[in-house]
Amino acid sequence: MITNKQNTALSYSRSGCNLKAAIMRFSSALCLLGALFVAGCSTTGANPATNDPWQSTNRKFFKIDRAIDKAIIKPVAKGYRDVVPERGRKSLRHFVDNLHSPVVFANDVLQIKPKRAGTTLARFAINSTFGLAGFFDPAKKIGLKGHVEDFGQTLAFYGIPEGPFVYLPILGPLPPRDMVGFVVDVLTNPLMWIDEPVAGYINKGQVVVGGLGDRERAIEVLDSLEESSLDFYASLRNLYRQNRESEIHDGVPQFDDLPDFEDDFEDDFEDDFDNEDF
Repeated sequence: MITNKQNTALSYSRSGCNLKAAIMRFSSALCLLGALFVAGCSTTGANPATNDPWQSTNRKFFKIDRAIDKAIIKPVAKGYRDVVPERGRKSLRHFVDNLHSPVVFANDVLQIKPKRAGTTLARFAINSTFGLAGFFDPAKKIGLKGHVEDFGQTLAFYGIPEGPFVYLPILGPLPPRDMVGFVVDVLTNPLMWIDEPVAGYINKGQVVVGGLGDRERAIEVLDSLEESSLDFYASLRNLYRQNRESEIHDGVPQFDDLPDFEDDFEDDFEDDFDNEDF
């Protein structure tokens, strides 16, 4: 069962800085997606259980990310926690979530989920007005709880497979399906289409604040996972997939689809781990 803290540990708030950059990322992602699938089909010796044919490269990127996180991101997140009171951090999180509501609503509609779409629309209207631009969440107090939807989940809803596991520097886990979903979500963010300096500032601000808030809330979860794992990379990969399955099925457990942690650990050690240079 995915907890809220585990969900936070694997969530990401990413959006582009301007339309030109977003279009460039979109084109690059589609090209990379094609290359990934072609390479994935031609890769030999990859373990189908883990579906991680580029594990050696992924681990190297993961190692780089860990170094960056320990040197910069985690200390900044701790400082953010120390300086900004919990109530302030919570309000900033509400603000970022509210800005993301149009993207959630669009994917609710694409997945033909009228009840969830209605909830998202009502939350956006209430929190944008009575919640003072989203800094507060009065909608939750009347039973309208928020949820997560993105285009990666929409692709999964229509049966598009995840594809081989990919770990990218800074962005983290981003298999082909979620890579395309990420770029589409960027392009469907209304702030991308507002040609005003203030929209750009808000867009950049939500990326920084959202990412910093996610890392701050995940401090204990990631520390605990790292301390208790024989293989932190494999544990995070499994947790990412488990979290995505939970999101795709709207939080309803799909026990047949959950990854086998024990088999994944054994497969990694047998196929790749012995050859890794740590």
